Amino acid sequence: MLRLLLVVVAVVVAVPWGARPAAAIANGADVPDGAYGFSVLLTMTGLPAEGGGKRDSSCSGALIAPRWVITAGHCFRDEDGQHVSRTVAERTTATVGRADLRGEEGIEVDVVAVHQAEGTDVALVRLAADVTGVTPIRNATVPPEVGETVRLTGFGLAGDRAVNRLQTGQFTVEAIGDTLLEASGRAPRPDTSPCPHDSGGPYFRESGDGTPELVAVVSSGPGCPHPGPDFSARTDTLNNWIADTMTESPSRWPLILAGVGLAGLIVVWAARPRSRPRRHAVPALRR
Repeated sequence: MLRLLLVVVAVVVAVPWGARPAAAIANGADVPDGAYGFSVLLTMTGLPAEGGGKRDSSCSGALIAPRWVITAGHCFRDEDGQHVSRTVAERTTATVGRADLRGEEGIEVDVVAVHQAEGTDVALVRLAADVTGVTPIRNATVPPEVGETVRLTGFGLAGDRAVNRLQTGQFTVEAIGDTLLEASGRAPRPDTSPCPHDSGGPYFRESGDGTPELVAVVSSGPGCPHPGPDFSARTDTLNNWIADTMTESPSRWPLILAGVGLAGLIVVWAARPRSRPRRHAVPALRR
């Protein structure tokens, strides 16, 4: 635990979250079609690049409600590396329910809003439409225990090569902090580890009946593959924030737009032309 806390302090002081870009799991295993459908690929097209150019990138995530995806906060950051509550790319899309990226299963939908959690490397993204046919993952209410085995899914690179299929691996929880988990590769190999573009990928426990429960999302760590720990941001502590964000966010704009529309009607009504009153003959005054 002491090692975890010391490393976390060093990371916070020295570099912003996500100094290592988010890739698929090194020395992981292919996920079969139809499995872990809540796993999400977030594709950013047209990100600002140095010198005024454009670049593309991606992160991983998990569907936690029909219109909501949880991911790493550093997947949405400005040119100064600061987390921002907005999309940064010209277009950001979510691919949900598609283990094989060359297939046509699942759905692709645009990301329309981003909400950053305070004090941790987690963000919620709102989708333009509900995802149907995919069961969202449930968020945990308690953290895993030290020594517990959790599973990770992610898209992207596998070491130094791109992959077309969702990857997975198992990890052992080594330590638990206030906002972070420390977990090391377990299977298929001891050096199974998240890579760039796995950022935001879900760590989850699997119950006896196979029901998944989200406990954390990939945040930071050394280059991959490697033995030893990576750091993930706990999600079990964020249930109130998640509920508030998903409840409040969609309802504000209709109220704002309704208010703007009503104000417009009042202005139009006040500015309408008015007919002149009809003149009537007035008797001369008698002195």
